[in-house]
Amino acid sequence: MNQDKLESIREDYTASSLLESNTKADPIKQFEIWFNEAQEAAVPELNAMNLATATHDGRPSARIVLLKGVYNDGFVFYTNYLSRKGKEITKNPVCALTFFWPSMERQVRIEGTLEKLSKEQSEKYFQSRPKNSQIGAVVSPQSQEIESRDVLEKKWDELAIEYTDKEVPKPSFWGGYIVKPRMIEFWQGRTSRLHDRIAYKKIDNKNWKKVRLAP
Repeated sequence: MNQDKLESIREDYTASSLLESNTKADPIKQFEIWFNEAQEAAVPELNAMNLATATHDGRPSARIVLLKGVYNDGFVFYTNYLSRKGKEITKNPVCALTFFWPSMERQVRIEGTLEKLSKEQSEKYFQSRPKNSQIGAVVSPQSQEIESRDVLEKKWDELAIEYTDKEVPKPSFWGGYIVKPRMIEFWQGRTSRLHDRIAYKKIDNKNWKKVRLAP
């Protein structure tokens, strides 16, 4: 790797600005506005978000998951409860989310607590997925060591035949979480690295405090 070339990589952001006066009082509403704008701008994989979790003693891990719902009280994603993140969430139900939409020079950071969705909510979403994805969720012991890819493909082929004309039942180890935010930050790239950062901090069950952060 050429260290000089790496150090010289930079972008000067000039697309937009972010002022307190043009942001909503409710950060969920503000997120929906930005998300809709990203959708209109055809941002690829706009619902991809980095999910960071940690063990009970604070060792972090992060990965990309997909946002599958935005509600008044939080952000929803689905996963295997027995995966690494699922086990970490069980022992330490806090997390951070990051969205990055480079073509719009925008980033959103979210910090909050996690709760499992109801079995009924998870079942409804699971049955809305393509059958191939349903089978994939059943087959994969997510995050566990496996002997080879052949093991997965063989099991997938077997289940594809078994469920050709049947509904795939949602496995008990698979379902959704809702991230209930305590902090949401909106970042808009600006020139000379003087970026705009507007953060919302929850002060009670209904109200948020909006502040500007230094870039």
